Amino acid sequence: MLSPHLLHIMPLIGHGKPPNSFPSITKTQNRVTKSVLNQDFSTNQSAAASAPPIASMAKVIHLPAITTNGAEVIEVVERAVARAVEGAAVDKSTKVPVKCVITVKRIIRSDNESNADHEDPNNHEMVAGRLHLTLYSTELDCSGMEKTVEASTERGTRRGEAVEFECSFNMPKTFGQVGAVTMQNQQEDETLLVSTIALDGLPSPTTTTSLTFNCNSHISPMSQNHDLRIFFSNKSYLPAQTPDGLKRLRNLDLENLRGDGTGERKESDRIYDYDVYNDLADPDSNPDLARPVLGGSKHPYPRRCRTGRGPTKADKNTEKKSGALAKYYVPRDEQFSATKSREFRLNVLDQAVHALIPIFVSITNPKMGFPFFTAIDSLFNEGLIIPSNGLLNKYLPRVVKATSFGKEKLRYETPELITRDRFSWLTDKEFARQTLAGLNPYTIQLVKEWPLTSKLDPKLYGPPESAITKELVEKEIGGVMTVEEVVEKKRLFMLDYHDLLLPQVIGVRNLGDTYLYGSRTLFFLRDNGTLQPIAIELTRPPSYDEKLAIEPWQGVYTPSTEPTKEWLWRFAKLNVIVHDSAYHQLIAHWLRTHCVAEPFIIAANRQLSAMHPIYRLLHPYFGYTMEINAYARKQLVNAGGIIESCFSAGKYAMVFSSIVYDQVWRFDMEALPADLIRRGLAEEDPNAEHGLKLAIQDYPFANDGLILWDAIKEWVSDYVDHYYPKAFTIEEDKELQAWWNEVRTVGHGDKKDEKWWPVLNTQENLIQTLSTIIWVNSGHHAAVNFGQYDYAGYFPNRPSIARTKMPDEDPTDDEYTEFLTKPESAMLQCLPSQRQASIVMTILDVLSTHSADEEYIADKMEASWEDSPVIKGRSSGSKGG
Repeated sequence: MLSPHLLHIMPLIGHGKPPNSFPSITKTQNRVTKSVLNQDFSTNQSAAASAPPIASMAKVIHLPAITTNGAEVIEVVERAVARAVEGAAVDKSTKVPVKCVITVKRIIRSDNESNADHEDPNNHEMVAGRLHLTLYSTELDCSGMEKTVEASTERGTRRGEAVEFECSFNMPKTFGQVGAVTMQNQQEDETLLVSTIALDGLPSPTTTTSLTFNCNSHISPMSQNHDLRIFFSNKSYLPAQTPDGLKRLRNLDLENLRGDGTGERKESDRIYDYDVYNDLADPDSNPDLARPVLGGSKHPYPRRCRTGRGPTKADKNTEKKSGALAKYYVPRDEQFSATKSREFRLNVLDQAVHALIPIFVSITNPKMGFPFFTAIDSLFNEGLIIPSNGLLNKYLPRVVKATSFGKEKLRYETPELITRDRFSWLTDKEFARQTLAGLNPYTIQLVKEWPLTSKLDPKLYGPPESAITKELVEKEIGGVMTVEEVVEKKRLFMLDYHDLLLPQVIGVRNLGDTYLYGSRTLFFLRDNGTLQPIAIELTRPPSYDEKLAIEPWQGVYTPSTEPTKEWLWRFAKLNVIVHDSAYHQLIAHWLRTHCVAEPFIIAANRQLSAMHPIYRLLHPYFGYTMEINAYARKQLVNAGGIIESCFSAGKYAMVFSSIVYDQVWRFDMEALPADLIRRGLAEEDPNAEHGLKLAIQDYPFANDGLILWDAIKEWVSDYVDHYYPKAFTIEEDKELQAWWNEVRTVGHGDKKDEKWWPVLNTQENLIQTLSTIIWVNSGHHAAVNFGQYDYAGYFPNRPSIARTKMPDEDPTDDEYTEFLTKPESAMLQCLPSQRQASIVMTILDVLSTHSADEEYIADKMEASWEDSPVIKGRSSGSKGG
């Protein structure tokens, strides 16, 4: 007797193809039919009735994909038949019920609203929802087929903000270890954020056991995304160690994540692919918002996540914009909706920008500065009355306060720096301290040779010699030693923005309302271990442009007690801080932590299986970077965005970051010790703490950072040594090598031929590479991000732009007289406008605020680490785990 289930096999062969697409298919069908008819189900009618549907098996073994070889079809079908017979013959007494509980954090409807928010924790109402699950054994059956059991849910129970769905599997006792589960969301239009899948009652030789899959992933409805969602158990496997029962799923999951590189991405997609930065411009709305593409030989740059949007009408090389409030695509699980507070934080920023900017446009002249320093203080005391639109108080409750007369008040928290000492920002002591312990401790460097000279073309940028002379340095240090001795004793340090900024000066000045210089700032290391600023050089290159034809100009400034020189010194410091602010935001923060990290994340998801131990090591440090980067491309670093309108480089800001990426960035220099050595702030010393001798002992960033670096490297060393006891296992790891090759040749393809890229052929190289990636995404980022409001919230301490030139740069008589009589007023005109300052302060307040659910290193153990006794033990004993 032929089981009716087996008849389903015929229409599945060559599904969706005309018969003539399959050579020999008729002959194949005859053999299959004969093979099927020879199976005798008549001896066990109940077994035949309980045999698993062939349609289900065909789906598992992907029969529709078999299109060319009739013999292959026969082999696969005969295995399926054998498996059906084997399953039907299993006595029910040899099976056990396995309970399954699927915990869903949120149910997100197609309108992006969540019906799992703000629920009463005592609310246990029933929620409809059909989920279909398949469990996979790590073993194959006797015929070489995957062992699976299936079950479905019909409804779930709400428990507070979560919903629990339950089902039961009828599992053979000989099923073996469960290694993976697949899930199909058969809801019509609801995306599920699945937290865990918990199994209880799994058969084992002596008792029953439990197993939990930690998913933390969005499951889109099948109507939106047909890719099979696959979750692997917490046990990690190198590719060569993958159990036979999981090999196909491992490859299939990576294929789904890579996509085919075509089409526009949808919000429900989980596809990771690359593109150049061609989405910053908006030439269709305004020709002035045209910008060059970043990425390629002309403007080298890391790659971003591909979105697949079409070209603009004005420029076929520029990608068109999404709607004003539409999100830029990032793969679904990279989005901030994993927890409410994270999602709220990003939405706050997006909504606040759209609500805040029109208000400032309506109430202030964009060039209007602050009339007095007391007016700046009032932002923290009385606040600024603004028209109420009902949005700002909702999105920015820390900054915007409602008033009793229908208005809203913009009032900022007073930064701790100003609370401690209101005038500290004016002192040389604080100016020097912040180069070591402030918002950008990444730029100060040792002066290794004298005299100071430029490497730029003198025909284009003027004389290469610095205007800071030997005599001036020796005078400023009190004649205690010669400049040669100061350099030899490693006591002369510098902020050097001369060669990087000088080529941008004329272009920036042509924009109007923003001024720029090339700058050098010298510091002397005093006997008490603190830095003393001794000289600032500001340089303007020549210009032969019709719009701005000028000769080169240089100004050198030193500390002074004479009133006019003291004010000029303050102006010089202001300009240097403006340069440092731009470098901090564009390079130390955006480029070196956000932008360069994205290719590592994309490549990891495309080439490293979710069960790969290195993926599981890195994944916690990649969280939400791509979502933040997408937001930055939309609002912060885009043409006409916050960086261009509020920082000194203007429309050249991103091109400047491309120049620094091309000329300065090196992966092998991003580890903290390598960075310190490169800048001359440390030298290797095996007898010193951390193996480094610091050039400045009181360097808080380095002092604290090296403790964290050592902890990270210790943890990574233990982890790598466990999974790769021999070097050859690293070289033979195909996924690992494919990941690293794709990072170098695609994600950072503009630097693919650099010789400094490490080769992953030893434990040492792998440990250093992984430690560097983790450091950049944790310690480095924290240092340049979370102090933003503390240091720049009171913007005179860290202005983002200089709106006027130095008072002594080719002034008219009237300009210089005004400076002499009202230097404070002149400084206020140089500082950011009211609009610029308020926008930057608001953005920094949001960006630098810790989320309630912020994750900290060593705060919790990842599930996959805890599942391995060896890794768990090393993690617990390691300072960085």
